[in-house]
Amino acid sequence: MRSTAQNAELALLLEVTGTPKPGNVDRHREYPDLRFEHFLAGAVGARPGLERAAAGDPLGESFLHAIDGMSDQRGGNTQFGAVLLQVPLVVAAGDDERALSPDRASAVVEGTTVADAANFYRAFEAVDVAVDDPPEGMEPLDVRRGSDAVPVLAERELTLQDIMERSADRDGVAREWVEGFERSFAAAESIQSGDGPVADRAARTFLELLASEGDTFVATKHDRATAEAVTERAQAALDGEIDPEALAEEFVDEGINPGTTADIVAAGLFVALERGMDV
Repeated sequence: MRSTAQNAELALLLEVTGTPKPGNVDRHREYPDLRFEHFLAGAVGARPGLERAAAGDPLGESFLHAIDGMSDQRGGNTQFGAVLLQVPLVVAAGDDERALSPDRASAVVEGTTVADAANFYRAFEAVDVAVDDPPEGMEPLDVRRGSDAVPVLAERELTLQDIMERSADRDGVAREWVEGFERSFAAAESIQSGDGPVADRAARTFLELLASEGDTFVATKHDRATAEAVTERAQAALDGEIDPEALAEEFVDEGINPGTTADIVAAGLFVALERGMDV
């Protein structure tokens, strides 16, 4: 029987193997500087931090340790957002799969501390993460400042939950944190109820999620209009008007990488595995 941390690692591995997953690295497609092998190494590297989370270590420390391990490969940021979603879910699950629920995950978020927020900021020093410029007046809390922002966090007594609440309107991962991981648990149900290989069920769920809501990573890297167009094209693929394989090639050629949607699928895979999904 796999441990909670092993399920989290396996979820990261299954997510990247699913195909077609338009715009993202999968077992058939990769970018010149971001390859399939980088994601495999990132998943393995993240596991020690995920083990810490499952053992009850502080959430922020566990996340920082996981990101330090994830970044020990040449591709750079492979699974920052996915690990950020997984860590509170891993804490919620612990050694008891019955504890993994939206309510329990929300309780973990509510229990975060200023120290957790500080380690979240430090994690940005390990790897380059694409983020929006902060709103006017929020520059001292720009996550790209890393450790330099920690004194501000302490002065304002901001927990990691507080930081996520400030980002939820423009970041889909942060929104999951403050809205009870709604899409992550919905993704788990979709994956569990599907047919065929688990990784390919996850790819189908990826397309469904992408068609239902604009990807915030695409909006950050490009703009909101592009994110809306991506959603429309994903729906067309679901409706059979576009071949998903062709759409995957088009998105790669255009540099459109719906990373937030992939992060949510990884979280959903973890929930499904914890709930007993067979692989």
